[in-house]
Amino acid sequence: MEVQGKIKMIGETQTFGNNGFRKREIVVTTEEQYPQHIMVEFVQDKTDLLNNYAEGQNVKISINLRGREWVNPQGETKYFNSIQGWRIENVAQENTATDIPPMPPADAFEPVNDLNEEDHDDLPF
Repeated sequence: MEVQGKIKMIGETQTFGNNGFRKREIVVTTEEQYPQHIMVEFVQDKTDLLNNYAEGQNVKISINLRGREWVNPQGETKYFNSIQGWRIENVAQENTATDIPPMPPADAFEPVNDLNEEDHDDLPF
């Protein structure tokens, strides 16, 4: 799965426990009719992937949905979901293709008047 949008926030790398578990969060704002602020977490060695990105950049993040079950001390079962990123790519703006010349208007083309009916089919079959 993928999430695409503009980076709103990149958090610092956090370390937890004696094993050195690392986590880093990024928030991406989608660009749709009702924009969503999606928090994606990168863990362990994937936290370094965010070093080359900054707020305001358009990105596409490949994600996995993770879910887990937890039973609290009162015996109630709770469920938690997380969105975990494993790849991030820079997405260029759609309007940056300025090296392609614009299409001329239709009236800039001259109609063909000397078409011979016998010349219309030059296919060999």
